[in-house]
Amino acid sequence: MTKQRVMVSWSSGKDSAWALYKAQQSSDIEVVGVFTTVNTAFQRVAMHGVRREILERQAEYLGFPLSVIEIPYPCSNAQYEAAISHFIDNIKHDVDGLVFGDLFLEDIRDYREKQLAESGLSIHFPLWNIPTDQLAKEMVDAGLRAVIACVDPKQCASDFAGQIFDTKLLSELPVNVDPCGENGEFHTCVFAGPMFKQTLQVRVGDIVEREGFVYADVLLEES
Repeated sequence: MTKQRVMVSWSSGKDSAWALYKAQQSSDIEVVGVFTTVNTAFQRVAMHGVRREILERQAEYLGFPLSVIEIPYPCSNAQYEAAISHFIDNIKHDVDGLVFGDLFLEDIRDYREKQLAESGLSIHFPLWNIPTDQLAKEMVDAGLRAVIACVDPKQCASDFAGQIFDTKLLSELPVNVDPCGENGEFHTCVFAGPMFKQTLQVRVGDIVEREGFVYADVLLEES
């Protein structure tokens, strides 16, 4: 049986990393690359605020080619969709499907399916509807580690920015915060886990508030 060649939507965070890991364990798909949106103004991953150099090191340690979809800042929905459509047009003859790390938000899944409906590509959601407390524990128990790179202070205490996603953090999250931050409470930058050939050596730099969010600047240890 021929495996489907897929690319993974890579946010730089834990959910996309775990989705990639699960996809690698599938018997009928083969991961051949990862793709990410990066804003051109700051050269950082959209929403997560993770530096491009971290993103590139992640891809190196994953062992997959990285496709960067550059988007302007600020970016309208029309501009975002145009950038994604251009990317899909460029890859749809070389791959069979895309993998996403979405967990339970139906509107986001519906949006992705609508956007890809005419592409001919299959869509895979390997983490879909796994209870997030179970999922978070599974990730941590397997050795996944990430820095909390962005916090929405309206939903989660700013103090969590810069902390490590591990057993201790999971025990300290308030009950109103999803263990995986799926409602946008927080975003992460993954630096260790079974999907990597080796652990990224990172440190946390400045923690700043910008446009209503609190960001922890994740840096490579040697920089």
